[in-house]
Amino acid sequence: MTDPRTAAAGVDASLLAHLASARAHVLRAVDGLPDDVMGRALVPSGWTPTQLLNHLAFDDEMFWISAVLGGDDRAISGLHNGWASTPMTGAEAINIYRREIARSDEILAGVDLAAPPRWWPPASVFDAPPMSDGREVLFRVLAETSVHAGHLDIVREFIDGHQDLVVG
Repeated sequence: MTDPRTAAAGVDASLLAHLASARAHVLRAVDGLPDDVMGRALVPSGWTPTQLLNHLAFDDEMFWISAVLGGDDRAISGLHNGWASTPMTGAEAINIYRREIARSDEILAGVDLAAPPRWWPPASVFDAPPMSDGREVLFRVLAETSVHAGHLDIVREFIDGHQDLVVG
């Protein structure tokens, strides 16, 4: 019979590997795009690739991992709407996303994903019941990152025809 701790460790490793893959997918989708394209809205809702990177950096990596999972004071005090971040270049947005990924990875290396989150935002920030454990939070970040990687794939295809993965 499989030891539940071994099985959980395998699930955790798999979740973390999938998150790393989704993050890399996001970065591939914007690789080489010039600043004028990174700041241009190409979808009817009006977001730009730079805004989407800020959303992933601040609303997912910083909010969910550093603040919620890690209880990190820097993250908690720096929380803001990533979609409405101060205008910046695409290169700056990529660097901020990479910085937040690195910080998230530090947090994830020291957190027990079976434990409840270390911090939960007040209802004025996020009006939902607390998640039960770190795995639930990590699933949220993985889903969000994967969905937005797909959004960036579509935008990239509009820009220059590049396709990340095409199954024939």
